[in-house]
Amino acid sequence: MPAVVNAWRSAARTDTGKVRARNEDAFLALPEQGLWVVADGMGGHQNGALASRLIVEQLAELAQGSLEQRLVALRQALHRLNHRLGQELTVTADRPDTVIGSTVVALLLDGDRAACVWAGDSRCYLWRGARLYQLSRDHSLVQQLIDEQGLTPQEAARHPAAHALTRAIGASETLQLDILELDVLPGDVFLLCSDGLYQGVSADELGACLNLPSPHLAVERLFQRVLDGPARDNLSAVVIRQ
Repeated sequence: MPAVVNAWRSAARTDTGKVRARNEDAFLALPEQGLWVVADGMGGHQNGALASRLIVEQLAELAQGSLEQRLVALRQALHRLNHRLGQELTVTADRPDTVIGSTVVALLLDGDRAACVWAGDSRCYLWRGARLYQLSRDHSLVQQLIDEQGLTPQEAARHPAAHALTRAIGASETLQLDILELDVLPGDVFLLCSDGLYQGVSADELGACLNLPSPHLAVERLFQRVLDGPARDNLSAVVIRQ
């Protein structure tokens, strides 16, 4: 049987931004394997960079197979990393209570099927039919306040712990991953990004960038928009399209 040529193209970029001293984001772009990842580390010093790097390094080694097999392998790899970051690495840090962790959002594509897996507030968007859809749902205190107390996003953002995450790799002993599977349609464009990217542009600007004809153009325009502003956080983005 002849090999099937992967029709997906992608472009990826990360930047420290204008304020942070180091970049704790990491990304993975393997279009030939139908796998893309963005991770946003936390923990200060080099700990956040270590956590995000370990995630992309481990996921880059996933074996090939069906979408179901790859999804199982990806989940298992993230659970192993959660244990390693939470148990093995934390006790060797400067302080015994130091958290070494990272958000993660991963996209698997196989033919006309896709699976998105995430923990934390890095996001997966879909541009389809001139409309922008946020496929992932943030695991953050802000989202929890919106869901449970009916606050508006603006009200929730004023909470003193607004930047706190409710889930992340390495943040707690038990890891809960959210998974969304969907059918892919012709013309679909996906965006994986850290919060430093999406907080720096409006939804309309995101859509306008994803509507550009190539992933490279979309990524460059997104970064231009964010870096024209305050860019207080690290920013990463991966754009995937056919």
